Amino acid sequence: MDLTYQENMKIHDFLVANKAIFEENLLNEAVNVRDKIDEIHYIGNINLLKNAHKLVLLFVDEDVDEVTRFAKQEGVLWAKFSLTLAFKLEWLQAIRRTLWRFLREYDIHSGQIETNDQFYELESRINDLVDLFLNSFFISYSKYKDELIEAQRKMVDNLSVPIIPITPSVCILPLIGTIDTYRASIIEEKVLIEIGKLRIQTLIMDLSGIAEMDHEAIKHFLKLLDAISMMGAKSVITGLRPEIVREMVKLDIDFGSKADTKGSLQMALKDYLNMDIPSDQTISSINLMTQ
Repeated sequence: MDLTYQENMKIHDFLVANKAIFEENLLNEAVNVRDKIDEIHYIGNINLLKNAHKLVLLFVDEDVDEVTRFAKQEGVLWAKFSLTLAFKLEWLQAIRRTLWRFLREYDIHSGQIETNDQFYELESRINDLVDLFLNSFFISYSKYKDELIEAQRKMVDNLSVPIIPITPSVCILPLIGTIDTYRASIIEEKVLIEIGKLRIQTLIMDLSGIAEMDHEAIKHFLKLLDAISMMGAKSVITGLRPEIVREMVKLDIDFGSKADTKGSLQMALKDYLNMDIPSDQTISSINLMTQ
């Protein structure tokens, strides 16, 4: 390699002076990443080559704090834009190999041939910093993803308990999908909070969209009815499907005085609000009234 070297030049300055050649070698090492550089820059505004130069200088300067800070910053960016981790791993390993090649060239040009002890000491320090970057990067990446997943889970939990006010004292809770113990707990929490906040007197819970409810969830649902009653509100259950009723019979469970039951949401609206709405327009009509 036709490298630039001046007498007594430090490793840091040697890498800066030979930046273009370092870049060329790095791109030859990172075969799969090379064609993705522009795409990654476009998606996440991440300049891989610029960041690689910054990183190798931090390594040779042995700036532990800045390596850690930079790794955390990179971890968040790669997680935020869902960039492929395989590319990041290949890129960092290519940086490691290229850096060691240039450290060897520096020794040759400077005439500072390291002894075995000196070499292994340098090898340990540099590789420890590379590993520190990797570790900090992945911790930051995982933390960001975990926080994002948790935020999305909370949003889904809230959306899965859509309490719709119909009048100042009557609300509807249309439930769909599967109710397991976890979701039953979410429903209980949201319902009790909303009863207190909205001063709900009658809560109509439509279960016609529930495909499945396990045994524990059914028992949890019964406790919810007790809790609603303790809050001074009345429970009305509509749309119980035959599959759910059969499970309740197996468990010898009866709503009894815990709640009124109606065959459909339309019947409940007619009985409690004197509203006569065609079945195919019920939910859309309710949504219009609440807008």
